Amino acid sequence: MSTDFAGDGIDLRHHGDAEVGGGLADFAVNVRTGTPPEWLAARIRDSLADLAAYPDPGPARRAVARRHGRAAAEVLLTAGAAEAFVLLARVLRPERAVVVHPQFTEPEAALRAAGHEVGRAVLGGDFTLDPAAVPADADLVVIGNPTNPTSVLHPASAVAALARPGRTVVVDEAFMDCVPGEPESLAGRLPNGVVVVRSLTKTWGLAGLRAGYVLAEPRLIAALAEAQPLWAVSTPALVAIEECSAPAAVAEAGAWAAAMSAERDRLAAELTARGLYVVPGARASFLCLRVPDALGIRALLRQRGYAVRRGDTFPGLGTDWLRVAVRDRAANDDLLKVLGDLGI
Repeated sequence: MSTDFAGDGIDLRHHGDAEVGGGLADFAVNVRTGTPPEWLAARIRDSLADLAAYPDPGPARRAVARRHGRAAAEVLLTAGAAEAFVLLARVLRPERAVVVHPQFTEPEAALRAAGHEVGRAVLGGDFTLDPAAVPADADLVVIGNPTNPTSVLHPASAVAALARPGRTVVVDEAFMDCVPGEPESLAGRLPNGVVVVRSLTKTWGLAGLRAGYVLAEPRLIAALAEAQPLWAVSTPALVAIEECSAPAAVAEAGAWAAAMSAERDRLAAELTARGLYVVPGARASFLCLRVPDALGIRALLRQRGYAVRRGDTFPGLGTDWLRVAVRDRAANDDLLKVLGDLGI
């Protein structure tokens, strides 16, 4: 679906999955390759024996609460982060909503679809957050951390500084488990007025299962639950959420994040050495590049069997930007070779 909600020609509903297919090597979608791991896939398969019963979210909700040191009343399980953004857009009644861009476009699309006017605070330079860039009268602020597509990790103190009486701050932490130790996460702190949205899609390879959750103060969680359809999260998704919140799974994700971070930094250094601008300080599982004639380069890569994510559908970027997912060393080297063949 192509939807220009803002009337500025930017397709807010264009996502990386639209870039792939046809046997292309996937550097467009930020989902960890080789997932879900077999132990998780086996638990999901076993859960199919329970499909005759209605889903019980209790065990998974309590597991998420333990994982983040929250009360169960501060947790709402959702069919992925996308459902969370829709529910927030339907329940909240902002007078001035502001989305900090560049970032994942679905929150703005959800707000506009719910009838809200949406302003944009567009970051420039190295895309780091200056809380002063957000209008003082904004009563709803949405920001990603680490941010898709820039891969910038904002300090928790800077994000928390956005909070103030009468304002809701929604922090999209879908890629926070790419950061070893998650030092800048607000999930375990949850300052007043802050809502954290998390997803299991990226690290665990569950895009098709739809598994995520919201952390917020109990009154907002109750309102979101009232707006959510009954049994919105399936039994297999609930099993996945519970399993991925266990200490062993959190440790496994941390080990992957450390290995991925080292490979990401190597890939960034290789691209920088070729004269490309890579947004500095990348902390998620992708890199954001400024490349002259990026759309042309994207087309040439597709001809050679490689899919990368165009950047011009992110407000604040343009036709000279690409997002590249970090894969394993061999796959990344293959991409580097093709770029070299193109003179990059």
